[in-house]
Amino acid sequence: MRARTILLNNRPQGMPTDDTFKFTEIDLPALQEGQVLLKALYISVDPYMRGRMSEAKSYVAPYKLNEPITGGVVAEVVESRNGRLPQGAVVLGNLPWQTYSLSDGTGLTPVDPNLAPLSYHLGILGMPGLTAYCGLLFIGDPKPGETVVVSGAAGAVGTVVGQIAKIKGCRVVGIAGSDEKISYLKQDLGFDEAINYKTAGNIQQALAAACPKGVDVYFDNVGGEISDAVYSLLNNFARIAICGQISFYNATSPPTGPRVEPILLKTKSLMKGFIVGDYVDRFGEAASGLASWLKEGKLQYEENVLEGFDQLPHAFLGLFKGENIGKQLVKVADYSAAGR
Repeated sequence: MRARTILLNNRPQGMPTDDTFKFTEIDLPALQEGQVLLKALYISVDPYMRGRMSEAKSYVAPYKLNEPITGGVVAEVVESRNGRLPQGAVVLGNLPWQTYSLSDGTGLTPVDPNLAPLSYHLGILGMPGLTAYCGLLFIGDPKPGETVVVSGAAGAVGTVVGQIAKIKGCRVVGIAGSDEKISYLKQDLGFDEAINYKTAGNIQQALAAACPKGVDVYFDNVGGEISDAVYSLLNNFARIAICGQISFYNATSPPTGPRVEPILLKTKSLMKGFIVGDYVDRFGEAASGLASWLKEGKLQYEENVLEGFDQLPHAFLGLFKGENIGKQLVKVADYSAAGR
């Protein structure tokens, strides 16, 4: 069988371009005992993938040049020689950007296609939802009446963070980059305030107006000047969860800014960086909580789904242009319950 795949063509300096990706076709070998043939249904694109395009040391190994890019994929088992994963099963795993791929089953998690839309397992019930839940509740520890600020608030993680904070009785202020996103955060998700950092002028003044009682919890997806402005408003014993630093991902030189240590010292604040995998032993709790809130209508969820395997580079690049509201995905194929 032939499969289409996307390779890392070069290591980008600054913003990736279409030339960063190389489309090609490969021949898959015959299925061996213990293996499954997988058809990609939905493929996730996520900001952290930009870091893997660099050779710089990070919490996950870099992609290799001229090899397939990998990420979160929901796939269907279309042929099986693995007793644990029968034909027609749906699985979630870290898989190559390919239309079809082979696996020995390692790292694949079966997914119930009747539980929720399949794409949700890459979003609200997958890594972004778990990241929001674990980072906010286990690091931010929000209390009723406190003020929670979320940067990158209209993204897959930020939208969930803000809604959980509201469930916990907090005042929630989101920061995003378009009037459409601001309207969505306030009108649809119930954020108390939202700031368009591109049009706000003085972001520090805008934040001060939106947070008259200061900031108790900051969920940071962005870093940079936005975070500098938030730090100036920290209350005593504030908690800061560092989830992402998307403002730096395409930087070609080390960023500089105000030193945060004196602020942390004076306010006795906690700042902690985290990776969602740090909390794997609590994923059951997190998934159960998210599913319950979703079922009860307390969580709303937005996806930006592009159709077609060819759209993967565009979907990825769109993350850094602020094109998505909610989770960015590419739909590759329909679930056919064991058909090809």
